[in-house]
Amino acid sequence: MQIADLDGTRLHYRIDGDPSGAPLLFINSLGTDFRLWDPILPHLPPGLRIIRYDKRGHGLSDCPPAPYAMGTLVRDAEQLLELLDVKDAMVVGLSIGGMIAQGLAVKRLDLVRALVLSNTGAKIGTRDLWDERIATARENGVAALAQGTMERWFSRDYLTRPELSLWRNMFERTPLEGFTGCAAAIKGTDFYTPTSGLRLPTLGIAGSEDGGTPPDLVRETVDLIPGSRFELIRRAGHLPCVEKPQAYAALLTDFLKETGHV
Repeated sequence: MQIADLDGTRLHYRIDGDPSGAPLLFINSLGTDFRLWDPILPHLPPGLRIIRYDKRGHGLSDCPPAPYAMGTLVRDAEQLLELLDVKDAMVVGLSIGGMIAQGLAVKRLDLVRALVLSNTGAKIGTRDLWDERIATARENGVAALAQGTMERWFSRDYLTRPELSLWRNMFERTPLEGFTGCAAAIKGTDFYTPTSGLRLPTLGIAGSEDGGTPPDLVRETVDLIPGSRFELIRRAGHLPCVEKPQAYAALLTDFLKETGHV
């Protein structure tokens, strides 16, 4: 367990794999911490420097008062890579993590040599939708959103599995300020124009049963970047790295090889 002090906000991060390997940065979704990526790690090839961190307001990172701006979340990722002396990373972002990845690539292309945009969009939902979720969380707690969130996040098959409780508990324990802060960042973000200016290798991944960021949204987003590729994981929802870790890792491994990053 390591802590990065970034302008007074402390972020919890972890590095696995080869300390001198090609850097691979993972950025997780709203309501999860970096354990989101645990299921796929055993299936990734050797020779990678795997970097994960908890966004502000999540996991063991600091939780400043809401709201947060997307630019602040992008700056957190940027400063972490600078602190670790990382350039030319492949950045894998899921949901809000994919939005942060887009913003980071637009701002600091020297830090990002390839993108994996998983279960995300250039814009996710509407301002009214996020205002409603923020209000519900403020009034009744984050747990009041758990049932609907699980139904959007997971396939029908996974909803019956005992492991669902792991992700529901993680979601419900997200600090109120962290959840509402990041929800506000999503609400205020529309990356259609900046993302359409990107020119770098990009892989899009969607789950066929994703009720949060449906496959068409993911495809529309990655299609903004010329030469990008889109892959659909069937019988998986918003977190295919959890439901289908081997299939997800296989897509990443192929993309790592295609881009010469492993």
